[in-house]
Amino acid sequence: MLLLEEIFKSRKNEFSEIYNLRIHRGLSWLKKANELDDDLELQFMSLWVALNAIHAQDSTQVENEQNLSQFIQSIFQKDIGAKINHLLWGKLHQPILQLFNNCYVYQEFWDYQNQKITALVCQQGLERKKHKLHTALENKLSVDILQGVFHGLYTLHHQLVQGGATYNSAVNRKQLQDSCRILSSLMPVFILLLLENAQSMDSKKPFYPLVQVC
Repeated sequence: MLLLEEIFKSRKNEFSEIYNLRIHRGLSWLKKANELDDDLELQFMSLWVALNAIHAQDSTQVENEQNLSQFIQSIFQKDIGAKINHLLWGKLHQPILQLFNNCYVYQEFWDYQNQKITALVCQQGLERKKHKLHTALENKLSVDILQGVFHGLYTLHHQLVQGGATYNSAVNRKQLQDSCRILSSLMPVFILLLLENAQSMDSKKPFYPLVQVC
């Protein structure tokens, strides 16, 4: 974390004010998340805010998920040093496997529980997604794995912010543990890649710009 902050300070004069704000906000929430190891709900939410900060775009919920997917693909393509791959097939391999086998991070599961779809549709959807994800794992399709991970994280995030979970609930422990481990490992790499690829990743579009009203 300290190294990331030092790299940012040494290079911020090269970036636009808008880009600097994205990085600064992301680092601030990542730093806070690192202080919350004993509070998984708040750690996960802080990590998610950090993620939103670095890919910030003004969009609807559906558009936001699509924009996140595009961001994940873009950041992976910039990773010529294979930092993300190193994490996916190293320290994150087990938590990713566990996340993929956890029914609570699939939207189909919740759609069935909320009586939006039938049990058959739910089962078919879960089987199809799990098969796709395990095929990606077997063939080391890293982008597909990342997309699957963040689709699951998005479902968990939506459940929490909509008040669909009790604070510190035993039911959510496992998926929150895996999700926090995954996000806390990937976020520093994402920010480093943004620092290394500012020229191509800076959209120069404001998103909640810093405004001081007299």
